[in-house]
Amino acid sequence: MLARRLSLVGFGLVLVVATFSWAGPRAALLVLIGLGFGLVLEGLRFGFAGPWRVLVTERDARGLMAQLLAIGATAAVALPLLAAAPGELAGAHAPVGIGMILGAFVFGAAMQVAMGCGSGTLVNAGSGNLVGLVALVGFVGGSFAGTLHLGWWTGLGSLPVITLQGVAGHGGGLVLTLAALALVGALAWRHALPGRRLPPGRLWLAAGLIAALALANLAVAGQPWGIVYGLGLWGAKVAEAAGADLAATAFWSAPANAERLASSVLTDVTSLTNIGLLVGAFLAMRWRRAPDAPAAALSAAGWGAILLAGLVLGYSARMAFGCNVGAFFSGISTGSLHGWVWFAAAFAGSVLGLRLRDLVHGLRPVAVAERPA
Repeated sequence: MLARRLSLVGFGLVLVVATFSWAGPRAALLVLIGLGFGLVLEGLRFGFAGPWRVLVTERDARGLMAQLLAIGATAAVALPLLAAAPGELAGAHAPVGIGMILGAFVFGAAMQVAMGCGSGTLVNAGSGNLVGLVALVGFVGGSFAGTLHLGWWTGLGSLPVITLQGVAGHGGGLVLTLAALALVGALAWRHALPGRRLPPGRLWLAAGLIAALALANLAVAGQPWGIVYGLGLWGAKVAEAAGADLAATAFWSAPANAERLASSVLTDVTSLTNIGLLVGAFLAMRWRRAPDAPAAALSAAGWGAILLAGLVLGYSARMAFGCNVGAFFSGISTGSLHGWVWFAAAFAGSVLGLRLRDLVHGLRPVAVAERPA
C-alpha cells in the first residue's frame, strides 16, 4: 500500500513539473490548485448536486450549509481583494436575463438526472465512475454547442450586470452577501430534521479548504474558479480538428476566445484547473484502501439518457453563464446578483429533476453509487 501511495504522490508531482516545463510556473500553480480541488471534493466527499437532493428528499441540510460556509469564507476575502485590485482581478459577474434563468432551471434538473453538476461530473469521471465519464463527454459537447447559440439566448433580454458592491458599496456588498448566506442557512436549518443540521467535521474542513483553494485560484488566475468555459473550449478544439470553421461564429471569433482556441489548452486557466481536478479526484479515489465499486451497467436507453443529460448540462450551463461553481459559488462569493438568481432557478429545477431522475434511472438494472455530500 505504501508503494502505491508513493506512486500516486509521484504521479501528481510529475503532472505539476511537466506543466511547469511546458507552460511555465503560473500554469503549474493552477494545475496544483486543481489537484487540490479534486482531492478535497473526492477525498472529503464535498459536493453540490447531492446535498441539494438530500435536502429535498431527506431534510438533511448539512451539505448545503457546508456550501454556504465555503462561499461565505471566500466572499469575506475575495470581495476586499476585488476592491483593492480592480484592474488585476475580475469577479464572476454576468447579467440576469431570460436565457440565463431558463438555463439555470434546466441545469438544476439535468444535474440530478446525471448525478452531478459541472465539478461533480469531473470528479465522478476522474474517480472512475463510468456514468460520470459518459456525462462528461456529453457536457463537453453541450457546452460547446451552447457557445454557438449564446447570442440568441442573450438576445431574449437581460438586465445590465448588477453586483451587490455596485449597489451598496464595497463594504455594504460584503455585508449583504454574508447576511443573505446566513438567511439561507437559517432557512435550511429550520427545514432540516434534528440531527441533520450541523455539518460533520469533514465538511467543515472541506469548506475551509475549498475557500482557500478558490482564493488561490482568484489570485493566480486573476479570475474566480470556473468549470464551463474550459469544457466548452475542449469541445471547440475537437470540432475544429474535425474540420469545423469556428471563425465564422460570433463566440469563437471574439478576440479573447479566438486566442484561446488557437493556443494550447495549457494557456487556458479554466482548462488547467479542470485537468488538475480530474487527476486529483483519481488520486483521492486510488488513495483509499478500498476504492468505490465501479458504476453498474446501464441499459442502452439508460446510457443514452445519461449522455443526453450531460449534453443538456453543458448547454444550459453556457446559457446560464456557469454551473454550481462558476455561477453559484463564484458568482455569489464575488458579489454578482446573477449568482443568487441562478441559485433560486437551479434549485427549483433540481426539485423537478429529482422526479425525472426516478424515471431515467428506472432504466438501470441495479443502483449506481452516488455521493450524497
